[in-house]
Amino acid sequence: MTKELQELVERARKIEMTPDQVTAQRQSFAYGNTHIENERITRQMVAEADRKIDQQK
Repeated sequence: MTKELQELVERARKIEMTPDQVTAQRQSFAYGNTHIENERITRQMVAEADRKIDQQK
């Protein structure tokens, strides 16, 4: 790994995401993985499922 890349990795490790950023990242990850398997999955469907799961906590 180059020194420049190592520095970027170290900086990235220190970033703290906001709750909204965490939610957006989680939904994006879920959408990306589910959409590969089923093209009928939409971002809206993932967001709705995420909200339902969050309400159950």
